[in-house]
Amino acid sequence: MIVSVGSAVSDKTQICGQGSLEKLAKDIGSDIFLADAYSLGSPVCSGFFEKNSFGIGISMGWQRLIPETVLNRFSHGIFGLHGSCGYLPFGQGRSTLNRSLLKGDRRFVMNLFKLDKNADSPNIYSNEMFEITPFDDIRTLQYKNILSGKRQVKRLLEDYENGKALEIKTQSKDFQSFYEKRTPDDGKLDFKARTDEIYNLIRAVTKPFPGAFAFANGQKITIWKAIPFDMIFDFSDFSCGEVIDVFDGKPLIRTLDGSLLITGYESGEMLKKGDILE
Repeated sequence: MIVSVGSAVSDKTQICGQGSLEKLAKDIGSDIFLADAYSLGSPVCSGFFEKNSFGIGISMGWQRLIPETVLNRFSHGIFGLHGSCGYLPFGQGRSTLNRSLLKGDRRFVMNLFKLDKNADSPNIYSNEMFEITPFDDIRTLQYKNILSGKRQVKRLLEDYENGKALEIKTQSKDFQSFYEKRTPDDGKLDFKARTDEIYNLIRAVTKPFPGAFAFANGQKITIWKAIPFDMIFDFSDFSCGEVIDVFDGKPLIRTLDGSLLITGYESGEMLKKGDILE
């Protein structure tokens, strides 16, 4: 059984990257219930779960707390995935992949945990660590996230099908921290910042997210991709955010401590030498 939301709920709640699972349900021969409320608290949702009971559930991309009345309909519980550079309860909350790039983290710990009434509780069944390289952006981190999630969920379901006790571990001694939700406005760039800070923001919010942005000549510039260019050249004759030169349509921008080459952007007009990104 697949539980998802319809397009009306998805549009209203602005679920990033959400798509219809109806075709998947048809392809694998599964029933599907399209909730009319993301909270699962509507009369329609309550009636559905009251009439049905389940063995084990896997929550993927469901960015709301699941009511205890729903959790209790699963005899072995519902399991979800969540991570950060540390171990739960460190890094609870939202947008953790994006924030790992923003902070320059070099690793990500993906936890498979049993859900309860609280957000991202440290009821750990398993975890797996993967590397964040200087070349990763949010899309490649999503790929790694998917790989780790599939591996851990596969092991969980094999244990469940084989009747193995699903033991929960709460061994982490990390301190609690919470990441707040990010919005599209958080993608605004400040070219008076250090090169790494600008680069990290661009790669943290590139597609499928709304993208990093600045303004030049009264127009919005959405920057999808860039690379740190050079920290040794003396560009002190240029202001921070100023286009130093353009190579094959790629603007080179002065930053506080060096320069950044924009390799992918959208704008009503092409950037030219002397333009200033603000």
